Amino acid sequence: MSLVIVPTTLAEANAFVSQHHRHHKPVIGHKFSIAAAERERVHGVAIVGRPVARGNDDGLTLEVNRCCTDGTRNACSMLYGAAWRAAKAMGYRRLITYTLPAEGGASLRAAGWTLIGERGGGNWNTPARPRIDTDAVLRGQKLLWEAA
Repeated sequence: MSLVIVPTTLAEANAFVSQHHRHHKPVIGHKFSIAAAERERVHGVAIVGRPVARGNDDGLTLEVNRCCTDGTRNACSMLYGAAWRAAKAMGYRRLITYTLPAEGGASLRAAGWTLIGERGGGNWNTPARPRIDTDAVLRGQKLLWEAA
């Protein structure tokens, strides 16, 4: 199998996420999306946008909001590496993403990313900012990774 990185639309990337992601839903917006494909068949997507946490949204940082594959070997690390190269080529200085503690991070390490540490842990629904409750699987600490 010979995977290549190709551009994709947000609609196409979100459709792939809807079908394949274990615990996340599609996103609302993005800066760019890419796919790992073999001929016409997409095996994974990465959706890159502004950082969700306001403190990271400094104009020079982007976040991989979704990275999703069908399990094809090396597709995930290929997407993380390509996302960083594209962001860097656009003038961004930092690319971040979060994983759940149960996710090992092998693809991120293979793509040259660095584990920064634990972050977050609350529920999006607070008395000061009513929201739909965060899914139980997504509550708790996350691991912050960085390509810089």
